[in-house]
Amino acid sequence: MKPYPARRVQEQGVLVQPRIDFIIAGAQKAGTTALFDYLQDHPNVGLSDLKEVHFFDDEGQDWSAPDYEAYHAHFDLADNSRVWGEATPIYLYWKDSLARIRAYNPAIRLIILLRDPVERAFSHWKMEFARGVETHPFDWCIRAGRQRLFAAEPWGFHREFSYVERGYYGAQIEHLLTLFPAHQLLVLRAEDLEAQPDTVLGQISGFLGVPPPHALTPRRVHVGRDMDYPSQLTATDRDFLNRLYAPDMARLAALCGVTFGQDN
Repeated sequence: MKPYPARRVQEQGVLVQPRIDFIIAGAQKAGTTALFDYLQDHPNVGLSDLKEVHFFDDEGQDWSAPDYEAYHAHFDLADNSRVWGEATPIYLYWKDSLARIRAYNPAIRLIILLRDPVERAFSHWKMEFARGVETHPFDWCIRAGRQRLFAAEPWGFHREFSYVERGYYGAQIEHLLTLFPAHQLLVLRAEDLEAQPDTVLGQISGFLGVPPPHALTPRRVHVGRDMDYPSQLTATDRDFLNRLYAPDMARLAALCGVTFGQDN
């Protein structure tokens, strides 16, 4: 399979160069750092000079005339022997990021790595608590604490406190599919990347049109900080979140066949 020809795009009939080929667009705390680390070892894949470029979620950018040259400075796009991409997991969740990506390159390929949304939410909370950004217990954050998003800008979106909201994968994938055709999307599970990295990297290689990598050594990257947390993921919290997510999980399964639970 030949590499996907996303590098060259047309704007009003004029050939414009360059454009990157793919983005790992989500989800946060779902193994994207490990995936980026694996792909750095792939001889046919080129990556940005830092893992999270945070271009398409940059609200300081003039989106009527975005500075793509500054974005492309993170890549060596003169190297045509590789497919080029980046990994910024907030893009799947953040308001307008996907529409901005489509305006940048409607032919781009998108890789979405998902994790059980309850485990993802707790891991996200642990990260923010360890950083000192969050000071409230987890049970409050996923209940009353969600009201903080209504004071955020853009309204309803928050980079740190979106523990519950980032787990509505079905709604996010549904929105993505209004902007991109399904064949440009690959949805994977973090649990499978951890358990069977060779299989998952083989899927990604086929999706990007490059040879599969050599045998991989399983790895874990950016595991949560070892410290005393004031909260645990209780059975009550898990049941509460599972009830919240149930309709959205059904939507996700219908859209792309991805499920989470004891049978997986």
